[in-house]
Amino acid sequence: MAEFSVSRAMVRKRLIFGFIITLIIVFLLISRLAWIQIARADELYDQAWEQWNHAITVSTDRGSIYDRHGRLLAGTRQAQTIAAIPPQVEDPRAAAEALAPVLNMDIENIIELITLERSAVYIKRKVEPEITEAVREMNIPGIVFFNEEKRDYPGGNLASQLLGFVGMDQGWSGIEVYYEDYLSGSEGRLLFPADAWGRQVPHDFNRFVEPKQGFDLYLAIDETIQHIVEKELNRIMEEAAPVKAMAVAVDPNSGAVLAVSSKPDFEPANYENYNPDSWTLAPFTSSFEPGSTFKMVTLAAVLEEGIFNGDEYFHCQGHVTISGRRINCWTVDRGGHGDITFREAVGGSCNLAFIELGSRLGKEKLFEYIEAFGFGTLTGIDYPGESPGLVFQPDSQGTLELATTSFGQGISVTPIQQVMAVAAMANGGYLYKPYILDKILNLDGETVYQKKPEMVRQVISAETSSELVELMESVILEGTGSTANLEGYRAAGKTGTAEKLDADGTYSSTDFVYSFVGFAPLEDPRLVLYVAVDSVSRGPRFGSHTSAPLFKRIMEDSLNYLLVSPTELSAQEGE
Repeated sequence: MAEFSVSRAMVRKRLIFGFIITLIIVFLLISRLAWIQIARADELYDQAWEQWNHAITVSTDRGSIYDRHGRLLAGTRQAQTIAAIPPQVEDPRAAAEALAPVLNMDIENIIELITLERSAVYIKRKVEPEITEAVREMNIPGIVFFNEEKRDYPGGNLASQLLGFVGMDQGWSGIEVYYEDYLSGSEGRLLFPADAWGRQVPHDFNRFVEPKQGFDLYLAIDETIQHIVEKELNRIMEEAAPVKAMAVAVDPNSGAVLAVSSKPDFEPANYENYNPDSWTLAPFTSSFEPGSTFKMVTLAAVLEEGIFNGDEYFHCQGHVTISGRRINCWTVDRGGHGDITFREAVGGSCNLAFIELGSRLGKEKLFEYIEAFGFGTLTGIDYPGESPGLVFQPDSQGTLELATTSFGQGISVTPIQQVMAVAAMANGGYLYKPYILDKILNLDGETVYQKKPEMVRQVISAETSSELVELMESVILEGTGSTANLEGYRAAGKTGTAEKLDADGTYSSTDFVYSFVGFAPLEDPRLVLYVAVDSVSRGPRFGSHTSAPLFKRIMEDSLNYLLVSPTELSAQEGE
């Protein structure tokens, strides 16, 4: 009996112990379940969502680009992208054979794509609506469609090198790549639920997450002036058949670039069909010897230093020998200019007179002004690939280098550097930083950035600027730039003929870059314009027949468009 009592007591203890253990286990399980269902619910849901759902990335809606007056330069239009969900394609070869002729693709290439071990793949992106409609009508299992934006340039080639172009998903050149972070928005996604093998879950739905559009850019460019510039560059390309022609126009009182172009150019919507050399904007990215347009830097320096006397006489015999090298004036064939005043030497663009002025100035002072006007360094223009040009340090320059630099030979500068330096000469002596972007607007049309003109430094005094303007006007009225004389407006400027180097390192006797830089009207300069024509192969080979008339036509049309009132007493009548 005692043994039976002991046995019952032990069973009871065991039952109680087992019950307690069971309670503990149940409590732990409930706690674990609560932890999973409550504390980790969001985390596990996200993980499950990632497993259940597959996505195809959809490129963002890109911001538009406008000119200063809100005229569209680059925008977007609707296009369709065709994609595949490989696990859902029942017969890859049959599908490929049906798609190939419509998409203009190789059958084997399509088969390779739609049999990849991926949840989704692109077949062809951003196609025209009629192609999409033809594919839809085939009703091929596993083939899906969604909308994307395709870049559109309503002006065709207009400002193509400035705007650049867009690849499949991002900007590749020009403003399109420079301001990529602003133009691009956030990507969208096409979501669809699928099982572990990538097969779409029946009776469920696809979800499209719209991409977020990028910001809109408003440029300082004036579309009408850009049209004028490009029309005249196309004309000179046809008439003179040069290797290249270029122009850049700026507002001298702010640094705003109102127009810029070089020819030949390209069509951004079909950029792949053009030589990549035509993609770059030469006025910003190319440098070359400036020739006589650079003489204005030497002239500004001697005026500012008070060592220029316009009435002083100088004798030009057509050539001079310095450090064993013979340097010619362009009048060498007729025995030089003879006895002329330094004022006449400016109008006649006498190389030897400027060599004399450079010698009086000295290399330290001359290079001080060269640097002050911004040569040899980047202007900071908001465009990719700007060239700084090439200006040597004074301590590496001898008597010969000082002489050649004085009239624009032996150094390398860019058109944007030249036009900004002349803008400083025209506006009272202030060098501004050039710019392309004027403002940025967000999706709500609110201005998130507004450009303010940046003055870099004052290079020369207002008095020197006035004297310089008067001397530059004489180039047009009485000197080498007479064919740049404007109808009804007083203008100032300077011709340039730069010799090009042959392959053997010697200067060519046939290839030249003809240029002209100037501004108008003199009373209140509104526009500074630089033009250049590289290696003319048809017609007269003189700057007076190429660059100067090109300057005249662009400037006259632009001033008329800007409603600039003609000078009451034109320069011709004043004479």
